[in-house]
Amino acid sequence: MLGGCRGADRLKTPTLEIKTCPECGAEVEIFSVDTSVKCDNCGFTVYNDVQNCVLWCKYAKLCVGEELYNKMMEANRAAQARRDAEKESDENEGARKGA
Repeated sequence: MLGGCRGADRLKTPTLEIKTCPECGAEVEIFSVDTSVKCDNCGFTVYNDVQNCVLWCKYAKLCVGEELYNKMMEANRAAQARRDAEKESDENEGARKGA
């Protein structure tokens, strides 16, 4: 890790976060380095928030390593695709209701 980079600390030293499964409401444990986990209760895939320094820092690949960098960037692309699909679905539903 580069000297003085505090943003990558949670990636180099994983932290545990408890999230709520949006499908069933169960608690799901996810580490800061995980991009997603399956809910033990219902099997729904819960995604980690990957909005962090890896997305904008020009030294990110050097700092966290190429493997983790690539994993985080792919997770971000997948999360963006999900958000885009949800937005399109909401817009289509709104158009149907307005028609």
